[in-house]
Amino acid sequence: MKLCLTDCFPVMSIALVAGVILGPVPHLRADSASKINRESRAALRQLYSTTPAARQLGDTATAILVFPSVVKAGFVVGGQRGEGALFSSGKTVGYYSTTAASYGLQAGVQKFGYALFFMKESDLAYLRKSDGWEIGSGPSVVIVDKGMAESFTTTTLKKGVYAFTFGQKGLMAGIGLQGTKLTRIRPD
Repeated sequence: MKLCLTDCFPVMSIALVAGVILGPVPHLRADSASKINRESRAALRQLYSTTPAARQLGDTATAILVFPSVVKAGFVVGGQRGEGALFSSGKTVGYYSTTAASYGLQAGVQKFGYALFFMKESDLAYLRKSDGWEIGSGPSVVIVDKGMAESFTTTTLKKGVYAFTFGQKGLMAGIGLQGTKLTRIRPD
């Protein structure tokens, strides 16, 4: 009789991590709208205070989707989840969840936030019309790192969606947004 520990570990890990972190996504209970709104606005203010390039981009963006707290955990197989608010012209116009699963050389737990700056109405329209937008399958997303943030101007950044990550804490290396699914939610 053959034990399944070595052969089945990746499959069991995928099922366990996906079940615990992502859960049955439609049945997850969202935080209250006021809590998501309050935390998203605070996170955006913090991002603006530490990254002037984000403030500059925010002044010209059509909308900004902010996920103030995304938790990522994994051991070979990982997952991440968070909730955030979509702002346009200073008003909250929607609430979204972000989920992702990953497989590879990884171990640990990490918490971070990210903000997506939609530069054109057509990119925002794609988010609104899709039934769960998976980053990598729609408008192009450019992750703005410190080097890029120091060298760009608003005249050079006009296309697509720009992502800033912030507030990384924990013991897991790297942040990737590929394969991340954004889904509109109705918080309590």
